[in-house]
Amino acid sequence: MNPDAGTAPAMSGFERYLTLWVALCIVLGIGLGQLLPGTTQALGRWQVAEVNLPVGVLIWVMIIPMLLKVDFSALAQVRQHWRGIGVTLLINWAVKPFSMALLAWIFIRVLFAPWLPAEQIDSYIAGLILLAAAPCTAMVFVWSRLTGGNALFTLTQVALNDTIMVFAFAPIVALLLGLSSISVPWDTLLLSVLLYIVIPVILAQLARRMLLARGPAALEQALARIGPWSTAALLLTLVLLFAFQGEAILRQPLVIALLAVPIFIQVLLNAGLAYGLNRALGERHDVACPSALIGASNFFELAVAAAISLFGFESGAALATVVGVLIEVPLMLWVVRMVNRSKGWYEAGSSRTGSR
Repeated sequence: MNPDAGTAPAMSGFERYLTLWVALCIVLGIGLGQLLPGTTQALGRWQVAEVNLPVGVLIWVMIIPMLLKVDFSALAQVRQHWRGIGVTLLINWAVKPFSMALLAWIFIRVLFAPWLPAEQIDSYIAGLILLAAAPCTAMVFVWSRLTGGNALFTLTQVALNDTIMVFAFAPIVALLLGLSSISVPWDTLLLSVLLYIVIPVILAQLARRMLLARGPAALEQALARIGPWSTAALLLTLVLLFAFQGEAILRQPLVIALLAVPIFIQVLLNAGLAYGLNRALGERHDVACPSALIGASNFFELAVAAAISLFGFESGAALATVVGVLIEVPLMLWVVRMVNRSKGWYEAGSSRTGSR
């Protein structure tokens, strides 16, 4: 997948209103949980090795079409924009997970603690950490196109992040959960990495190779055909999640608003830091945009899957990752608008830096 970086991108109407569909899933899920409590509880108990089978299937349907877009051969192009890649790696792996852990501690454990159920505080923090430890894989292609981002650079940074994620996701999550005094179920964490990163990456790359053997058009047609499956699976997973979470949400609707605060701050913090660092280093605007956008957004499908596997359907961790889905699309569209509007300012500063 190597679209022309200069073409005007299109975000489908469905993608543009993803927040609305998520909100409808919340209402539907809560309604089903109230009307059919026995059925939803039975689905929740359908597990093998602590993995819920219906959700496991839905997660694969979510993730594999996204990973099918990733071309790991793009890693050979890393040297072309080493400054932008350096900023991307710094933000995604040295800043983002740790800043979220700090923000979660400040807001969830300290400032908002009086308004949150005490028994779920650790779980909320864990969910926020899982959200931040998984860099965006799919939607960053959309955000990059909306800013005229360099397509090759976008592809390269996604491939590099996904490669690192295979090895770094579990250790970083375990470290930050440990620092937050949250028990780390290592066996379940490693199983989540195997089920939701390693195996889907292998399957997606095998399928990609088979499709490309029939020509690039075959891959594009397959992506167009199966792309909606991913979103549909995400929405169905959310319906199930909120069927389990509904009772808690009805009792405390304020929880969602409070969980959104550290996510909101972290998105703006990472986007601004990555954008500013690229400008200071003299990197091009069409590279700085996807570098900033991948630092701001999350692979929330993986985060939801890991939260369910580690802590369960009814956990605060699962709810926290779902809040990330709820607010990411409108917030990222705002970030896209800001980097587009600031192009003149950016290029004036980066050109001066590059001429030194």
